Amino acid sequence: MKLIYIHQYFKTPEEGGGTRSYHLSKGLVNAGIEVEMITSHEKDEYDFKLIDGIKVHYLPVGYQQQFGFIRRIWAFLTFVRLAKKHIAKLPRPDYFYITSTPLTTGRIGLWAKKKFAVPYIFEVRDLWPDAPIQVGAINNPLLKRFLFHFEKKVYRNALKIVALSPGIANAIRQRCPDCKIHLVPNFADTEFFTPSEKSEQVLKKFGLSNKFTIAYAGAIGKVNAVNEILVLAEMAEKRKLDLQFVVMGRGTHVNKLFNESKKLRLTNFTFIPFGNKEKVKDLLSVSDMAFVSFAHLPVLKTNSPNKFFDALAAGKAILVNHKGWVHDLVRQYDLGFYFNPEKPTEVMEKIQKLAANPNLLKKYQANSRELAEIYFSKEIAIMRLLAVIDPEKHNREFKDEVYILTA
Repeated sequence: MKLIYIHQYFKTPEEGGGTRSYHLSKGLVNAGIEVEMITSHEKDEYDFKLIDGIKVHYLPVGYQQQFGFIRRIWAFLTFVRLAKKHIAKLPRPDYFYITSTPLTTGRIGLWAKKKFAVPYIFEVRDLWPDAPIQVGAINNPLLKRFLFHFEKKVYRNALKIVALSPGIANAIRQRCPDCKIHLVPNFADTEFFTPSEKSEQVLKKFGLSNKFTIAYAGAIGKVNAVNEILVLAEMAEKRKLDLQFVVMGRGTHVNKLFNESKKLRLTNFTFIPFGNKEKVKDLLSVSDMAFVSFAHLPVLKTNSPNKFFDALAAGKAILVNHKGWVHDLVRQYDLGFYFNPEKPTEVMEKIQKLAANPNLLKKYQANSRELAEIYFSKEIAIMRLLAVIDPEKHNREFKDEVYILTA
C-alpha cells in the first residue's frame, strides 16, 4: 500500500515541536506501508530527505507564528498550490492522509479526489474555523459562512475522518452526521519519556534548585494562556513558599510573559528558550508537576495537547487551567488539580499539601504513567491508525472506556 501524507508542519524529534506525524508515519512504514510526506520548510528551494523510511518532500513555504492573518493565509494557500503541483509528479497512491491545521489542506484532498479518483482520510487536530473565529482573528460574516461551508465540504468528501479528541469528534458529528469518524488522540511517547529521579546535573544546567517544581513546555501564544502560571508564582512568592515555576517554549507572547515576570520581580520563576524533545525530556525529569494551559475559549476545551501526553509519559502530576477533555481525565484518573485563575488560593492550598506529601505526589505521578501506558502509548495510536487505513489487515479491539467516559 502507498500513502501520501500531507502535513504542512512535519517535525522530527531532533527539530522539536509536535512529532505526531513523524511517529505515525514511521509506524506505518514499519507496518509495510510506503509513505511519502509532503511538508514545508523555511528554505527557498525544494528538498527531499529519507527519514527513517519516510520519503519527506520539503516545499519552500515560510511560516512564522508572528505572521499576521493575511500573511498566514498566503502561506497556507501557497503550500496548497505547491503541494498540488508536486503531487502531480509522484506515483499514484492508494490513499491520501491529510492533517490539519490549517483547514486549507483539505483543498488538496478535494482536488486529488476529483483529479485522480483517490480517496482521502482527513485528520482534524483542532476545530477550524472555530478557533480563529473565537480568538477574534476572523470577524467578517461572509467569510465565516464561507469557511464553515468549506469545512463541511471537506468532511463530507473524506473517506474517513480521524479526530484527536472526543470533543472534536462530537463537533464533527453534529456538522456531518453521516461521516465515518475515528478517534486517534495524541499519544504519550512512553519509550522516550520515562519517570526518573531528579538529577543535580540537569538542575544545574537549567539553573534550578532541588525543590517542588511546576513546569510548562510548549507554545507560548495568544491561545496558550501561559501567563497564568505567574499568578501562582506571585502568590507563592508572597507566601514565601519553597516552590519554583519554569516555562520553556517560544511563540508570539514570549516577550509579554518575560516582561510580566520581570515586572512582578519574581525570584521563583525561570524562563528557558525553546528546545528540542531531548531538552523537554530533561525539564520534565526535574519537574514534579506539569502545567497544561489554554485560553478560556469553548473551542479550546476539545484540544489534545502534546504537552499533556508528554507529561503523562514522564509520570508527572498535572495542573490544568481549563475545563475540557484534559480536565475530565485529570479528575477521573486522579492525576492532579484544576486551576481556576480567578480563584488561585484554592489550588495553591492543594499544591502546598502535595509538595509536603511525597506519597500523594507519587500516587498522582504513577496514575499519569499508568494512563499513558494503558490508553495513550505511541504503539496504541499507531495500531489505531492502521485499523483506520487498512481495517481488513489490522482489525483489532481496543480499550475504549477512557474515550467513552470523556465523549
